[in-house]
Amino acid sequence: MSNSAKLHEEAQKYTPGGVHTSIRNVDPFLVFTKAEGAYIYDADGNKYIDYQAAFGPFILGHNHPYVNGKVIEALGRTDLYGVGCTDLEVELARKITTHVPSAEQVLFCNSGSEATYHAIRLSRAVTGRTKLIKFQGCYHGWHDYVARNMLSAWDKIGTRDPGSAGMMDEAIDNTLVCTYNDLDDVERTLKANKGEVAALIVEPIPHNIGCIMPQPGFLQGLRDLCDAHGTLLIFDEVITGFRHNIGGFQKVAGVTPDLTTMGKAMANGFPIAAVAGKKPYMSRFNTQPGGDVWFAGTYNGHAVGTAASIATIEMMENEPVHEHIFRLGERMRTEIRGILDRLGIEAFVAGFGSVWTTYFMSFEPRNYTDLQYNDAQFYVTYRKKLIEKGIFKMPMNIKRNHISYSHTDKEVDITLEAVEAVLTEMSRGK
Repeated sequence: MSNSAKLHEEAQKYTPGGVHTSIRNVDPFLVFTKAEGAYIYDADGNKYIDYQAAFGPFILGHNHPYVNGKVIEALGRTDLYGVGCTDLEVELARKITTHVPSAEQVLFCNSGSEATYHAIRLSRAVTGRTKLIKFQGCYHGWHDYVARNMLSAWDKIGTRDPGSAGMMDEAIDNTLVCTYNDLDDVERTLKANKGEVAALIVEPIPHNIGCIMPQPGFLQGLRDLCDAHGTLLIFDEVITGFRHNIGGFQKVAGVTPDLTTMGKAMANGFPIAAVAGKKPYMSRFNTQPGGDVWFAGTYNGHAVGTAASIATIEMMENEPVHEHIFRLGERMRTEIRGILDRLGIEAFVAGFGSVWTTYFMSFEPRNYTDLQYNDAQFYVTYRKKLIEKGIFKMPMNIKRNHISYSHTDKEVDITLEAVEAVLTEMSRGK
């Protein structure tokens, strides 16, 4: 029995399933013991080029020395107080409001789910309305407000599809589901619920389902519809924020939401998240004297997360982080397309910047419904065979891959060689 298998067996004695987030329980099950730069290592000493990146936080690479050094330096003098604020909180807030277009003010919390919860609660307070619009396939956290119609079974698309037992009916039914890249659907929904929709929340690029790009005019169309109907526009940039631009994908798209949630790449793997937005809205939080929207959290603004985030953003300010990861991302996508063409495999290589995935289907998907045409069995088998060759991509259907600043052309070369070998083998079998 492998060391990973032994540790998994041991873990299950103390933890249901042996993992602390549901989506981590995958086949093959690996226990990881070390991470450095572009590489991760399992309990049996196997080394992998990592493109999972813990679902995206590691934009600089694992255990990045500059970020880790700044965290260690901070912990040498400070930690958490539960009163007042720290100099690190002030500096990080200044940086975020400088770079992110919608961020006139910002508040820190600890996870993306917390951030979206606060943004939605605030939008309901501001508008006096209860309903919310989200998109089929998008993920915005584990709470009742948004945990519906995520990775729905194909026959559940657009139907009432709560993601968990124990959810409140009121929360489920006050969240309306639309089709991404379909402005007509959004307009119909707003008109059918006239004066009732507090906010529309959207991943500007739905990375929960790989990489579905917004069609030209879609994000601006959402901005216009929200303005026309008195609905707040929330960009959930927990994944896209800082990974695609230091100002978030909103900077790339030129569309400014009312509220923004951020996390993951903002601190290169350390736990911190944020909700930001226009000052008149943010001042409703009761961190401002007289505010009436509750905002609290013992660990909000901890020195570990704030120091890591300052260091990560400093790297983006002072080094060609995005130039490097965008170049490698474009090379990866281009050369995988060449391999697919040579082998005559029907596929669409999707991506933006440092993110990509290969859908095994004949056209570009524009929404979750389109993804039913992806060959899921081929997709997952392909990823499992790459893991056997030391290339780690999440072995699940329609999941994205990430390139970090620690990846180089060497890692891309090794990856492309493995991709070609695996696809050649699979094309013969097919």
